[in-house]
Amino acid sequence: MMRITIAVLFALSMLLAVRPVQADPYRYCADYGTGGGDAGTNCYFVTLQQCREAVSGVGGYCRENGFYDGRPVSADDRSQRQQKTKRH
Repeated sequence: MMRITIAVLFALSMLLAVRPVQADPYRYCADYGTGGGDAGTNCYFVTLQQCREAVSGVGGYCRENGFYDGRPVSADDRSQRQQKTKRH
């Protein structure tokens, strides 16, 4: 009986610890380079113009972010995301 109780409590705690997955609020990505091994990707662009300015002069192209969820981006969203990456 005690083992079942512990197992149920463990399962409930795991369910409560799970967070929902969030999609990306940034609509455009910049793929730098020509597709070689040194290319990089940056998906922090709200507008296509921002993306085009980022790749201008350094090479690359802009594309729509496949994980874009349509949410508007605010300055608070970006600062929270940067704080999360600093913690890890």
